Amino acid sequence: MTEKTISYEIETEIPSSYLRNLFEFMQQKYIIPQKNRFADASTKTVDGDHSLVFDALDQLGRHVLSVEIRGSKPLVVRITKLHESVSEAKIEEVKQDIIIAEETFEENVRESTLFFAWREGEQILPEQVHGNEKKSLNRLFLETQILLFVLFISLGMVLFLFVGWLAPIALMAIQLVFVFFSNKLIARTADWHITESNPTIHLLEYHLPVEQHEDLLKNFPKEKLASMKKEIYDKTLAKNGNVDCETVEGVFAKYGFTCSRENLESKKINVYEMVKKTTEKFGFPMPEVVVSNTFLPNAAASGPSPSRGIVLITTGLLVQLEEDEIVSVLGHELGHLKGRDPLLLYGLTAAEFLFRFYVLFPLFPSLFISYFFLLYFWAVMTVIYFIAKFFEARADLVSAMVIGQPQVLAEALEKIGFKRLLYERIPSYRFQEWISLEPHPPIYFRVSRLEKLVPPVKIKHPLLQSAKDVIKGFLASF
Repeated sequence: MTEKTISYEIETEIPSSYLRNLFEFMQQKYIIPQKNRFADASTKTVDGDHSLVFDALDQLGRHVLSVEIRGSKPLVVRITKLHESVSEAKIEEVKQDIIIAEETFEENVRESTLFFAWREGEQILPEQVHGNEKKSLNRLFLETQILLFVLFISLGMVLFLFVGWLAPIALMAIQLVFVFFSNKLIARTADWHITESNPTIHLLEYHLPVEQHEDLLKNFPKEKLASMKKEIYDKTLAKNGNVDCETVEGVFAKYGFTCSRENLESKKINVYEMVKKTTEKFGFPMPEVVVSNTFLPNAAASGPSPSRGIVLITTGLLVQLEEDEIVSVLGHELGHLKGRDPLLLYGLTAAEFLFRFYVLFPLFPSLFISYFFLLYFWAVMTVIYFIAKFFEARADLVSAMVIGQPQVLAEALEKIGFKRLLYERIPSYRFQEWISLEPHPPIYFRVSRLEKLVPPVKIKHPLLQSAKDVIKGFLASF
C-alpha cells in the first residue's frame, strides 16, 4: 500500500542563490499556464529556505495531490495524497513534471554559465557546444552503430553501379572491419584518454548572477562570450590548471561583470575508478576510457566484444548527472557489449543488404528503378530501427540486473531526455517515436518500465523479455 506522503530528493547543479528563481520559473512558466492540471501554486520563505507549493488536479478537476518542494541542495520534495484513490501513474506523472520543469530551468541557466573542464598535464581544450566533424564521426560508432550501417547500405547502392555483383560482399567485409576496429577509431577522435595514473577530470562552473542573466543573453553574442571564456582559460587554467576568483574577477570586470564566490562551483571526478567499478560488476576487463569535451550529455561503449571495448563519456554527462546515475548509464552501455549488440546489428543489416541484392534485385529489377524502392527502403529501415529498440530495452534491463539500480537509471534518463519526455505527453508524438528512425524506445516507456522493477532484478532471457515489452509498448501507443 502506498504511503500517504512520499518524500524524496532531487540533485540539482544550480547554486543555492538560484533556488528562488527556480521556484518562480516553475510557478510562472510551468504550473500556472497548465490550469487544467495544477492549482493553488505559491512560493514562500520559511527560516530562510525558499519553497514552492501547489496542488495537482485529476481529469475531473479535483485536487488529488499536494506538492511541496523545499529549496535546499538537494531539493526536498514531499507529495501528499489528498485522496486514497489517486493512482500511482498520477504520482509518477507529477514527479516527472517536477523533473521537466527543473531541468528546463537548468537548461536556461546554462546559457549564462561558463563551463570549464580540463585534465591534469594536458592541453586545455574549449568545450564543444555543437558537433564538429570529429564529433559527428563519433556518432557513426556509438550506441548501436545504426548510423554506420545506414551509411554502408547507402554506399552499397552507388558501389554496385561500378563493380557489379561482388560489391555487396566486398562492402559487408569492409563494414565488418569497421565494426571490429570501431574502438580504435573512437579512441583517435576523443579529446582525452583516461588512464590509471591520470584518472581525473576537473570541472568548474561559474553561474553568472541572476540579475546579470538577461544582460548576458541580450548583450553577449556567442562570439563575445567565447572570447571571454578564452581569456579566462589563458589567464588561469592554461597557466597552472587552477581557477581563482580574483583572476576571474579581473576578466569579468572588462566585460561588466563581477565574480560572486557562491556561484563558482568545482569538482573533480575520478573517471577511471568509476568505469572500473562498473566493469568489475560485469566481470569485464578494464576497457579503454576516453572523454569528449562537449556539452552534450552522453556515454557509450563500443567494440566487437568486452575484451576489445571502449567507453566514451562526455563532460556534459559528468556535469549534469550524479555519480550513481552515471554508473547506471554506463551499465546500460556495457549491456550493449555484453550482448554483442554491434555484431548482432551488423548481422541483421548485412543479411537484409545481401538479400536485397542477390534475391530481390534478380526477381524484381524494376523495383530498384522506381519510386517503390524509396518506400521499400523506408519500410526496411523502420523495421531495423524497431528491432534495434529490442537491444536498447535489453541494455536497460542488463543495467538494472547488474548495477541493481533501475530507479536511478530512470532518473538519469528523465534528466537527459526531459524534452522528449514532455513531447511524449502527446499521444500522436508517442506513436511517431515508436516508428521513427531512432534506435531508442520512447523515454516514457523506458522510465515507466525501469520504475516498475524491484531489485534484485532477475530475468532469464532479457532480450526476449525486452522484445515482448517493446511490442506491447508500441501496440499500447495506438
